Order: sequence, then structure tokens, then C-alpha cells
Amino acid sequence: MSSTRQRTIGGGSHHVLDYLKRMHAENHTFFYAVQGDIAQGSGNIFWADATCRMNYSYFGDAVILDTTYKTNQYRVPFAAFTGFNHHGQPVLFGCALILNESESSYIWLFRTWLHAMSGRHPVSITTDLDPGIQVAVAQVLPPTRHRFCKWSIFRESRGKLAHIYQSQPTFETEFKKCVHESETIDAFESCWHSLLERYYIMDNEWLQSIYNARQLWVPVYLRDSFFGEISLNAGNEGLNFFFDGYVNASTTLQLLVRQYEKAVSTWHEKELKADFETTNISPVLKTPSPMEKQAASLYTRKIFMKFQDELVETMANPAKKIDDSGTITTYRVAKFGENQTSHVVTFNSSEMKASCSCQMFEYSGIICRHVLAVFRAKNVLTLPSQYVLKRWTRNAKTGVLLDEQASALPSSSHESTTVRYNNLRQEAIKYVEEGAKSIQTYHVAMKALQEAAKKVCTVKPTIANGGRSVLLTGNEDASSQSHQSVVNCLKKSKLIV
Repeated sequence: MSSTRQRTIGGGSHHVLDYLKRMHAENHTFFYAVQGDIAQGSGNIFWADATCRMNYSYFGDAVILDTTYKTNQYRVPFAAFTGFNHHGQPVLFGCALILNESESSYIWLFRTWLHAMSGRHPVSITTDLDPGIQVAVAQVLPPTRHRFCKWSIFRESRGKLAHIYQSQPTFETEFKKCVHESETIDAFESCWHSLLERYYIMDNEWLQSIYNARQLWVPVYLRDSFFGEISLNAGNEGLNFFFDGYVNASTTLQLLVRQYEKAVSTWHEKELKADFETTNISPVLKTPSPMEKQAASLYTRKIFMKFQDELVETMANPAKKIDDSGTITTYRVAKFGENQTSHVVTFNSSEMKASCSCQMFEYSGIICRHVLAVFRAKNVLTLPSQYVLKRWTRNAKTGVLLDEQASALPSSSHESTTVRYNNLRQEAIKYVEEGAKSIQTYHVAMKALQEAAKKVCTVKPTIANGGRSVLLTGNEDASSQSHQSVVNCLKKSKLIV
């Protein structure tokens, strides 16, 4: 980091620190930690609110650490821990300012973040290609599968292989195709060595270094681990999903807090919209399969559409039995006319378990067309429970948290608005689903809701807002029985948006 940039960051970091102190004073479940001398631009800051910690309890199986913003083109060395929710949308697990980009700093960051997340290790983590981060992950998260972002490899290749890109215009396309489309380890190895020979670059040191690290970034080596991505080639365009469009090269530390809050608010609204659409808009079924109907009732809309695509593809991907050993049957599944890209599926009829050579379920948590084709051949009419990951379902955010996670969340005396909001929203969604099932339950539900709204609107809560107290008088039109008056009343009480 340049000395000029370091002075600029150090001079503005107190804005961020003041914000974090204020947020913690208003809500003690807002977690932050500081390492080193922030004023001199040589320290680090980490923070996570209650929603980050709740999100992690539901979706913390696959984590992304985005440190894109620490590069010199950005004014702020900002980093974010993110993941994917049950709609495939990015969710936040915490943020940091890495003013000191040392190995020890990353070790501190991971330890601090893990402490804030109640010590629960993720299944996988994706990061930029950085030696310091690699050491920190190995030391702090030893059981976690570590992956380098392919995009960071390809980005670096533009500089390291600039002379090849300029003199050999076809190289980049073939390079990416070799990485993306190799179906097996043997196929990748053969393709890689052939590529280097054709372009006479067998002795290129940088290519040799990334080849030596291939198990950390080439997809075919990673498909046996869960990364929370909906497709095998997702996540290739960089890591900055959550703050994309909010933090850029012109963002200063003074603007960072404002942009952080905007991003959090926007993604919260997008999740609410996706929740509403999942609950209220029934997907169009494309087959008479009971399994499709079952999946439509279990998954969120986005995940169901991915499952539906796989199910429909079974029509063009027949399963051919190639071995039968009692309870274990082996099939070859290939698209009509494309036998050279076939996949092998083994099926255990006694345990209702199947495994496919494509490993899509292991990687994404969504069952592949190849296994579905075998289920079709074996007359398996509904999805076995082990092939429905709760994290992709409508009910992903229901259930009791683990004791250590619950203890990290707000107590009744200091409960945050966000946590109260999420709890009420989850209960309301279940209430709406039951109430809409028939005209009788609709009328009962509406009457109960109106009565509840009257009681809520007689309360005059005081809500802290940036150090100010705002007195809410939400009893206006409480006696009205109309749906709109209930909605208006709840809006005034900040119970709906």
C-alpha cells in the first residue's frame, strides 16, 4: 500500500470506527473488533451485525471472502464475508477494513470472524489468490475446503501472459475452455499439457505455479465439496456480488458506511421480494411427474426452476444399464447423439441413494439430470429426503438455532429491530400460507390479523434512530376493518415495509 493511500485511509478510518461504536451502543449484538493503530493506517477493523450472524446460522455452509477492494485501484481496502441464501442471492456474514495486509492480519481476521460466528466452521470458503489468505485459512479453518476464485486467476493471467494473449488470439479462449469444460481429472490433465505444447509455453513459470495449485481452483478437482452455487460454472466473474455497484474505485471511507447501509437495505428488500414471489406465485409445471409437484412445494422459486430444468432434461438423457450387482445398479447417462460426454450413475436401491460422476449434487446441493434419469428408470416417483437440502427450501430460515448460536443473538432486553423483524416475518409467512388455503381459513386469518393489528397499534414504542428517539403514534384508523387500514397501521408501526 502506498504511503499516500495509507495516510488517506488512516485519516478517514475514524468515520468508520465512530459508526461502529454508535451501532454497538444502540445494539449490543452489533459486533466489532479492532487490531492495531487505526489512526496511523496500520490496523484492521471487523464488524458483523445480528443479521449477519443469523444469516450465517442458516447459510454459513459456503463462504466467500471478497478482498477485491484491497487492490491499489480502490481507495478503501474493504473486505466482505458473503454467501448465498435460499434464493441464490448474496447474503452478508461480516465486513472488514484490512489496513495492514500481512499474514498475521488475515489470521486475526479469520479468528475474529469465526468468533463472531460462534466458532462454526464453514464447509467451504472461496477467496482471491493470496498467499497470506491461504496460510490464514489453513491455520484457522483447517477442516474447511479452500478454493481460489477462477476469476482472480484469469484476471492475473492477463498480466502474466500478456505477450501470449497478444501474439496468440485463440489462447485465452482455449485456456478457459480447458478449465471450465473438462469433465474429468484425466481430461483436464490431457487438455492442459496439450495446450502448453501447442503454444510452446511448457516452461512458463507462472503457468507452472497455477498448475501446481490446480486442486485449489480448477473445478474438476473441487466438485466433491459444497460451494453453494446453483451451477457448476457459477462464480466465475469475481467475488464482489454483495457490494457490486455500491463500492467502487471512487468510494472513500467517509462514503463507505453510507454505501454499506444502502447495499444491506437493497439486498434485504430483494430477499423480501423473492420470499413474497415464492409464497404467492405458483410455478408452471412442465411435466406430469409427482416429483416436480413435490419440488415446487419444497423449493424457493429460483431453486425450483433450476431443478425443473434438470428434470425436463431427463427426457433427452436416457439411462442405460451397464452393470447390475444385486442392490447396486450402474447406469450410463448421455444426451441423445452425444455419447462421448456420458456420465456414470450408481444406484443403491436398498438405501435409495445415487451418485453421479458429474458430482453436481455434492457441489451445488441440487440433484442432476443424470440421477433424475436413473430415478425415472427405477420408477422413483418422489425425491428421497437426502436429496432435498433445507438451505434451498422455502423453510430454510425456520427451526431452532444451536445453543451457542442462540446465545450470540439478542436477548429480550437488547433485541435488535432486525432480529425482531425477521422473527415476525417468518411467522407471518407461515400464517399467510395457511390462511390462503381456502376461503374459510382466509376469513378467519384476516379477522385475526385485524384484531392483532388493533392491539399492536395501541402501543407507542420509542425507537432509537441514530441517537434520536422517535415516538410512533400508530393508532390511526385502528378501528377500521378494512385491509388497507391494517396495512397502513402496520406500516406506521414499522412491522411491514
